[in-house]
Amino acid sequence: MSAPLYMDAVLKPRRSMTRGGMWVLLGILIAINSVIGVMFFAMGAPPIPIFLGLDVLLVWLALRASFKAAERGERVRVSAETVEVTQEGLGPPKTVWSSPTAFTRVEIDDMGEEEWRVRLMLSGKILTLARALSPLERQTFGRQLQDAVKAARNERYPS
Repeated sequence: MSAPLYMDAVLKPRRSMTRGGMWVLLGILIAINSVIGVMFFAMGAPPIPIFLGLDVLLVWLALRASFKAAERGERVRVSAETVEVTQEGLGPPKTVWSSPTAFTRVEIDDMGEEEWRVRLMLSGKILTLARALSPLERQTFGRQLQDAVKAARNERYPS
């Protein structure tokens, strides 16, 4: 997209734990499992420390997978010519939606109980966006996306 952008947003899920927090959690888990493992080893149960070590390994693998998943996101770009959505993260960016701005519709649906859905629509094609955001953030993003599409249309087709 070489044209001026009316929106260039990257939507990523928020994580409550930082990488530093992960290492603190693993350190505490290792310390507790070490004390328990030494107790069981002294009581004559040598396999127990092995299982406690596997426990730490599995928690580390799960947290690592969670942090890799947090790197994934959606990039939404709106120009006067196109609305484009790409998935970014682990591999090269992959375009999942590209449509002419003039014919793209943005819908913000109230699903009830303060739940919102933001969708791009074009002649039967539908793409739901911003699933990683909270309901309030999703509603705000949807309105900003509607405004960006409207402003982009006005550049090409002034009223």
